[in-house]
Amino acid sequence: MIKRSLVLSLASVVALAACGEQVPNGEGDASAVVAGAAHTQQRLIYPTTLRVDQVDTYQSASRGEVEVEDPYRWLEADVRVSPEVEAWVAAQNAVTNRYLEGLPGRAMIAERLRELWNYERRSVPAAREGLYFFSHNDGLQDQSVYKVQDGLEGEPRVLIDPNTLSEDGTVALAGTWPSPDGSHVAYFLQDGGSDWRTARVINVETGEQLEDRLEWVKFSNLSWAKDGSGFFYSRYPQPEAGEEFTSLNHDQAIYFHALGTDQSEDRLIMSDPENPEVSWRAGVSDDGDYLFIYSSAGTDGNAVHILDLTREGAEPVAIFEGFENNHSPVGNDGETFFFMTDLDAPNQRIVAVNLSDPSTLTDIIPQGDFPISAASHVGGHLIVRTFEDVRSVVRVYTLEGEEVREVELPGLGVAGGFNGRPDSPETFYSFTSFNRPATIYRYDVETGESTLFHEAPLTFDPDDYEVSQVFYESTGGVQVPMYVVHHRDVTPDGERPVLLYGYGGFNIPMTPGFSVPRLQWMEMGGVFALANIRGGSEYGRDWHDGGRLANKQNVYDDFINAAEHLIGMGWTSPANIAIEGRSNGGLLVGAVANQRPDLFAAALPGVGVMDMLRFNQFTAGRFWVSDYGSPQDPEMFDVLYAYSPLHNVPEGQGYPATLVTTADTDDRVVPSHSFKYIAEVQARETGDAPTLIRIETRAGHGAGTPVSMLIQETADKWAFIAFHTGLDLSQPQNRQ
Repeated sequence: MIKRSLVLSLASVVALAACGEQVPNGEGDASAVVAGAAHTQQRLIYPTTLRVDQVDTYQSASRGEVEVEDPYRWLEADVRVSPEVEAWVAAQNAVTNRYLEGLPGRAMIAERLRELWNYERRSVPAAREGLYFFSHNDGLQDQSVYKVQDGLEGEPRVLIDPNTLSEDGTVALAGTWPSPDGSHVAYFLQDGGSDWRTARVINVETGEQLEDRLEWVKFSNLSWAKDGSGFFYSRYPQPEAGEEFTSLNHDQAIYFHALGTDQSEDRLIMSDPENPEVSWRAGVSDDGDYLFIYSSAGTDGNAVHILDLTREGAEPVAIFEGFENNHSPVGNDGETFFFMTDLDAPNQRIVAVNLSDPSTLTDIIPQGDFPISAASHVGGHLIVRTFEDVRSVVRVYTLEGEEVREVELPGLGVAGGFNGRPDSPETFYSFTSFNRPATIYRYDVETGESTLFHEAPLTFDPDDYEVSQVFYESTGGVQVPMYVVHHRDVTPDGERPVLLYGYGGFNIPMTPGFSVPRLQWMEMGGVFALANIRGGSEYGRDWHDGGRLANKQNVYDDFINAAEHLIGMGWTSPANIAIEGRSNGGLLVGAVANQRPDLFAAALPGVGVMDMLRFNQFTAGRFWVSDYGSPQDPEMFDVLYAYSPLHNVPEGQGYPATLVTTADTDDRVVPSHSFKYIAEVQARETGDAPTLIRIETRAGHGAGTPVSMLIQETADKWAFIAFHTGLDLSQPQNRQ
């Protein structure tokens, strides 16, 4: 157990002692600690991070018992609970802030970001009985405001303004669900970036806030009963005090909440106390007569049961059992249900199943050459989105699977939305690309007509940017797609600063969508590259499987080969490449920086999974075993230990200039991953480039972060990588 022994001045450095271990030099003098223990690079003096005697034993398939040191175990404590960790965070931020303040162009970047971000944004609307609900941001509001309008031409009015709920803008709306008749909206509030949600309800007509308040909700949706009397949701038991942001999430259960009642009265619908690691979610069918019940034990694979809500005492009927495949409902027509599934179809197919014979699946839309990414049941038709060479294609089908038409999209990009009712032809969708913010369209399924619903005025010309796609060869002869985007005035010169981004995991595709930060990087003269590496779903389940578990090294090879290809195309050189990734992408950046430190000038690992031997010990980490494997499995221990960023920092080689970003309220990937990783990097001989960590307060894994925080974080990151990739910031920011 860690004991507080000594905390030095937070304005300088921190020295900590645990379990009676002596502080270096033993006298508690700050200057002596710095001189004796701190690592200096490029005139940077990093805070001293205490190393403790912690050794864990793992079972290796190839080596038997393996002892692994974990000297920074004490950094796993919650910053809100541990004074030692709080002091360490403050000391690291002090060093980082001093360095960032001295970088050229930082203020200029922030100013231009505010200009680019200042455009009106709307979400795809949800229609309920002639009312249209959507989120809206006038440009620089920290949080988007939730609005409603009566009819397509009605005047929008504010229902929920989260900007009024906190002084720092860190309370966000994290989900909204209008009732079937549009009389109420149930919604989630997210505080400080945490994954925990608080559910509230508002009366749409009066704006009155109901007293209903639900706590300890996480990884859940809300789904209204047909009559609007209440809704289904999932929650966890209340954690022990002080463990709210670190303890494992177990024993999730589905409940029904009746409006006007206390949460303690909510009716339990489904749980499995004998299997506390199983997660549960629920959703009401299109017609309101059935409840879909989903269960899973990780991030890959789920079971589905259907409960008839019209029959009291009905038992759930199993449709898909086991967690080997992924299934999601598309809609229903009476007792006939449509599902999207990868069962016997790596690229997904849409099947029909009848409750009278749940074991028989009938193909409606067989799998094709490209994966189905989403489908919906609108206006008596199926609207099916596919991902074809990493761009959206949308087609409309009859319920029997006959193609009606392809939806004409504005260009190469990604389309989202297409939700609606099976008895109404009206739906809405968004379209976005690297150089175009989301534009909202209304679509008539019967006529095939798209009409513009919302398009924001811009402070830049989209035609100034060129979007191209290339393919390159990686491990096993696989062809990997990559987008390369830049200002039309920028041409290959062998030394062009490039920002290469990747993710590579959890069946999540990286799409050609719009991003203000990336636009500004290109406006400054940099090139942006998005590598669609294995581990995602760009090419279906096989693409995902090719980058998970024992195949995880393929992900890193794909990313390294992307950088090599950009060099081979004549764009850039190792002295000019910056790499970025978040979450699983932060793991990606940490791993490839360790494996090929010579290939990159700068690295931006954000909220990354850096300790691959203990990731499954905290909050949602246990879910990730389906993608990473378990470190308690001897076969997977060897794989994980071989690429874990924390355990493979090279010594005696030049390391990329590194700016780690994380947040104190990140309870998805707990910040100790980043804390331990940067402590290890700073403790090793990695050359002269700075290795820093930027730790945001009152923020989490990313969702709900205020716009003002996003602007400042981006300015810090772009100033950092611009300096270390040689990007000339003397060029005019606004190229319009």
